[in-house]
Amino acid sequence: QVQLVESGGGLAQPGGSLRLSCAASGSIFSINTMGWYRQAPGKQRELVATITSGGSTNYAGSVKGRFTISRDNAKNTVYLQMNSLKPEDTAVYYCNADLRRPLVDGTYTLHSYWGQGTQVTVSS
Repeated sequence: QVQLVESGGGLAQPGGSLRLSCAASGSIFSINTMGWYRQAPGKQRELVATITSGGSTNYAGSVKGRFTISRDNAKNTVYLQMNSLKPEDTAVYYCNADLRRPLVDGTYTLHSYWGQGTQVTVSS
């Protein structure tokens, strides 16, 4: 099995910062793209940022210049540094990983996994 465990959410004031972490563990052959998504109350889940195994990044326009995604491939961990936080950043943040799991016959299968979510609240 594979688990994605997130940490680092909480309460921040407008203009403040938070850093999210997400560690993948379990039967993993390799991890392709990792990313962060968020879902605010009454809204659909939306992409925040993604990063490939090679380090190429992609950001939603609403967070570009304020958030930075990074990863440590040796630790199977992705991070999201969030600066200049705004009340509209309030949401549950979910980690996602597209990864290959090894099979007993020596091949692998590709799956997308999600973390359990971590609450980020930006309020004064």
